Amino acid sequence: MIALIPILTLLAALGSGLMAGLFFAFSSFVMAALARLPADQGIAAMNSINVTILNLSFGVAFFGTAILCLGLGVVGFLRWSEPGSMWLVAGSLLFLIGTIAVTMIFNVPLNDALATANPASPESAALWTRYLAEWLPWNHVRALTTIAALISFILAFARQSA
Repeated sequence: MIALIPILTLLAALGSGLMAGLFFAFSSFVMAALARLPADQGIAAMNSINVTILNLSFGVAFFGTAILCLGLGVVGFLRWSEPGSMWLVAGSLLFLIGTIAVTMIFNVPLNDALATANPASPESAALWTRYLAEWLPWNHVRALTTIAALISFILAFARQSA
């Protein structure tokens, strides 16, 4: 079982990296491109993204990494004196709090509110402006914390392998 820890650490790094890339893309250019569209088109495009992202590959990267983090966080805590354990705990907490919790507490409710909007209604323009102003900063948090989780898992792996 102990021999699996470095492999699981690499998988957590991979999952964190995949999610960091996704969040980085949204922070860097996807949301800026959507913000340039008229509100009804931006809302329709974002709603389409929010529906199509719920697929197997995203689920494995998002929830699979979360499951790995739960296990690795416990292992790191229980094996605190072992090399890399502090980084396992750090990476796990960064991913679980900065990605999973932030997504569920902030981004998903905003997505749900946007999904109920009628893109053609006059109120939707204000909703879209508010959505962009609230959703994007939380996505920046997700991007930064998943990058930090990735770095933590790389450092954990390096300490485990030394």
